[in-house]
Amino acid sequence: MEKGGKKWIIRGNDKLKVGTENTIRGLLEVMNSNLNVNDERPIIPLGHGDPSPFTCFRTTHIVDDALNTAIQSAKFNSYPPPAGIPTARRSIAEHLSRDLPYKLSTEDVFLTSGCRQAIEIITTVLACPGGNILIPKPGYPHYDACAVFHNLEVRHFDLLPEKAWEVDLDAVEALADENTVAIVIINPGNPCGNVYTYEHLKKVAETAKRLGIPVIADEVYAHLIFGSNPFVPMGVFGSTVPIFTLGSISKRWIVPGLRLGWLVITDPSGFLKDTEIVSLIKQCLNMSTSPACVIQGALPQILENTKEDFFENIISLLCQAIDICYEEIKEIACITLLPRPEGSMFLMVKLNTVLLEDISDDMDFCFKLAKEESVIVLPGAVLGLENWLRITFSIDLASLKDGLQRMKMFCRRHAKQQ
Repeated sequence: MEKGGKKWIIRGNDKLKVGTENTIRGLLEVMNSNLNVNDERPIIPLGHGDPSPFTCFRTTHIVDDALNTAIQSAKFNSYPPPAGIPTARRSIAEHLSRDLPYKLSTEDVFLTSGCRQAIEIITTVLACPGGNILIPKPGYPHYDACAVFHNLEVRHFDLLPEKAWEVDLDAVEALADENTVAIVIINPGNPCGNVYTYEHLKKVAETAKRLGIPVIADEVYAHLIFGSNPFVPMGVFGSTVPIFTLGSISKRWIVPGLRLGWLVITDPSGFLKDTEIVSLIKQCLNMSTSPACVIQGALPQILENTKEDFFENIISLLCQAIDICYEEIKEIACITLLPRPEGSMFLMVKLNTVLLEDISDDMDFCFKLAKEESVIVLPGAVLGLENWLRITFSIDLASLKDGLQRMKMFCRRHAKQQ
């Protein structure tokens, strides 16, 4: 580059050139810029999972009290240790151990700035020359972005909608080889809203054991369930296969802005003891940022004191939201909802563009819907499944109904004449 008579040698990292079509945040930013500024109706955000702006989803006062106590104590104004404050790590170990047949220790827990950083840390640690990673399709694209950045080959295995989005285990076996570093399992599912049974997770664990690969268990939506299947943590099968459990307080406590997550080693049989994984995680954290010290200080009180009725109220709201989705979507001819979601804050619907006059695909649908109706939904293409849509239902119920009714009007306006 030459400027002002001087030749400058300035180069950027081309790996960061991940197109907006590959990131949810980037795509939603473009879609929001495509809105009609003259539309006076409120924007209905059905494209991302952040219910915190809506008063009905306000977090518990326990979070406020814990933060106030931590701030006023003046004990949490310094830099935290790279792996996290010991009391906070211990509280996570105790919290997760309630659902496991064994006890986690403080040393098994590493605190991160939300679950996204946990994804970045474990991907960095496992990346090796010539390696590949197995990621679900549809899935959460941050895994793809991190893998590509670290030169890991991404190999997608299908989730099967006709089987409640179960993992296609035959495909997993076919995809894996001696260079596979891990398989990613998201449960409860984002974007599908699935909740896997104990039996299916056991088959996943046995498959991973047979292939000799660890499991990355993304459980950021743990316990946010409202169907017939109970939540079963993948760590239950830690004696079968080493598992890296990823989670956060973002979703269950409705505080994504507090950025407190974790990376936990669930490995009671000690499969990882003879490897350098733990030391590599520590080294990676030494080069990274930590969650704010004050939220770490507040964490034990948040985990210990939150009452069950807070969680029950959130689940009740999500159940009502699902009912609204069913009632409204069944009247939209070009959209099919299957199967019924049982967890998380999302559902996937199949889009039939054959029934629409001037809509070419799911991306076209979403951009025109945003422009004409000020409703934001996420095209399935960004999640690996073209001509599907991901709809977030964790917003206030009146806005959800309004948004789906606008979508219905949009589809009728663009419907092909019979």
